[in-house]
Parts: sequence; C-alpha cells; structure tokens
Amino acid sequence: MKQLTKAEEEIMQILWEMEETNVAGIIEKMPEPKPAYNTVSTIVRILESKGFVDHKKKGKGYNYFPTLDKETYSNQSITQLMNNYFNGSFKSMVSFFMKKNEMSTKDLEAILKEIDKKDS
Repeated sequence: MKQLTKAEEEIMQILWEMEETNVAGIIEKMPEPKPAYNTVSTIVRILESKGFVDHKKKGKGYNYFPTLDKETYSNQSITQLMNNYFNGSFKSMVSFFMKKNEMSTKDLEAILKEIDKKDS
C-alpha cells in the first residue's frame, strides 16, 4: 500500500471525518492559514490517483469520498512501521514506545486488559 504524505494525510483525516465533501468543504475544516483552493484540489487528485479517494458529480463540481477506511489504513501503516523499524516484532515496538513515552504501569495494564479482551 502506498503511504500518505503529511499533506495527504491531513486531507484524508478530514475526508474520513466528513465521509463526503467537496474541495471547499475540505478547506473549511483545515486550520489557519488556509491553503489555496488549487493546492487542495491538486492533493485530492493525487489521492484519487493513488486510490485513496474517488468522486461523484454534484452539480457543476465534484464531491470526494475515501475509498479506504481509516482503520484499514491505520492497521497497514502500523504493520509497515513495525516491519520497517522493529524487524516485525510487536514486542520490540511496544517496548520502544514504552521507553520513549515513559508509559506508566497503569497504561500498560490497560493495554494488557485490551489484549485479554481480544483473546477472549
């Protein structure tokens, strides 16, 4: 799967939240300073060429919508991160984030409870 650039991911986050909108709707949700209409339009077309977005005609313009749900993309991104930086080891990845983010025992216990729920 292709990875998103920071700008592409920002637009995808908006599309995942809104489910369907036009370029003006995307810009409206973006923080100040707002990017130019043409910039956002170009990024949306790139996302479409990568297969992340599709469109449908609405009046004289187009509405865009994600073709990949956020959870699927997140799962694939995490798997790629784990494979590229932690030799495919979930344990190594979690250990790294625990050390770097000073995770508390309470946080770790909450994660273990979630894992136990999944195994049940």
